[in-house]
Amino acid sequence: MIGKLTGTLSDKNPPQVMVDCGGVGYELQVPMGTFYNLPALGEKVSLLTHFVVREDAQILYGFGSPQERAAFRELIKISGVGPRTALSVLSGMSVADLAQAITLQEPGRLTKVPGIGAKTAQRLLLELKGKLGADIGAPLGAASGAQSDILQALLALGYNDKEAALALKALPSDVGVSDGIKLALKALAR
Repeated sequence: MIGKLTGTLSDKNPPQVMVDCGGVGYELQVPMGTFYNLPALGEKVSLLTHFVVREDAQILYGFGSPQERAAFRELIKISGVGPRTALSVLSGMSVADLAQAITLQEPGRLTKVPGIGAKTAQRLLLELKGKLGADIGAPLGAASGAQSDILQALLALGYNDKEAALALKALPSDVGVSDGIKLALKALAR
């Protein structure tokens, strides 16, 4: 029904924003990633939208990128995951991080999001496998199978996502798995 709004940003109160389009103010719920990238009040803004009609409310959700909206739409298709939970997931992690967690089947990353328990995380991983990936947000290490294997090895050894990502960036792109793991561990040991 309403696919996109372009107008003046008239109010920001997380997670809600108001966009004035020709004298009509539209209230939108937005993920925090979109919220942080909004311009200052009074500036022009353009947001993709998803309109949800419930028995007791009509709610408009806004997104800064097509990938974010597509991820939201995939999330709300899952049984037991409503728009509020989907918004929470997208506020807790970027689309690329979500795609990476799904690709690598890491429920621990999803349970860090408020409102997502172990069972919901497992359901998300199962239902989104193959649906969220390179087309929505390229997961880290998608460039080569070797980098993906190195990333999985570092995460299995207990390094967090940021440490593993920094170690991967320092590696040559054509490095093999065993040499890459050795080089990454040397870099992380410093």
